[in-house]
Amino acid sequence: MPLTETIHRATLHEELVERLRNLVVEDTLKPNEKVPEKELCEAFGVSRTPLREALKVLASEGLIVLHANRGARVATVTREELEKTFPIIAVLEQLAGELACQNLTDAEIESIQKRHDAMINAYRSKDRQAYFQANQDIHNALIEGARNDILETHHRLLASRVRRARFMANLSDDRWAQAIHEHEQMMEKLRDRDSQGLGKLMKSHMMNKYAAHTKAMDAHSEDPVE
Repeated sequence: MPLTETIHRATLHEELVERLRNLVVEDTLKPNEKVPEKELCEAFGVSRTPLREALKVLASEGLIVLHANRGARVATVTREELEKTFPIIAVLEQLAGELACQNLTDAEIESIQKRHDAMINAYRSKDRQAYFQANQDIHNALIEGARNDILETHHRLLASRVRRARFMANLSDDRWAQAIHEHEQMMEKLRDRDSQGLGKLMKSHMMNKYAAHTKAMDAHSEDPVE
């Protein structure tokens, strides 16, 4: 995401939080890197006060670490944390898929289908940012479609911690193609209102993302030091 787009929307706080979140998730701001507050204020056309309020939100999500009198740094998510978090999110997504099949209206399923089609188009054009946004929209719609506030709250809290890992997991062309195949299967189960089938697919889809990310981490750790 460019750093030069001034924010004009009335919902300044929400827009600023989302812009900063994307900078972290999409690896523009890297783990353990100091957040360049002055540069970001100039780029977004905001003062330090709204920026720091937005950083507090990201800190509550575990994406940013605030240090008294020393600014903020991008959080580093450890392998151990991912190992513990992904299985829980996978189970929550399994339950969400089962409930969504039972509770979504036909119109809502049609809306998800349109987002799926947009995701496929982004994949074909190799637009990773558009793909990831459509992908997140689909998962969020299924979580919301579960009609379970407790599930949604816990999923949101955990998902924010691994959102960057989910984005990075699709950087491999092989994994990207596999993810598309999994989503095609998920849409088929959703259209058929096969709750058990969709639940199982959503769980395995999430664990496949985890496997892809750990594989990428292993490959990176084996790179020679320059």
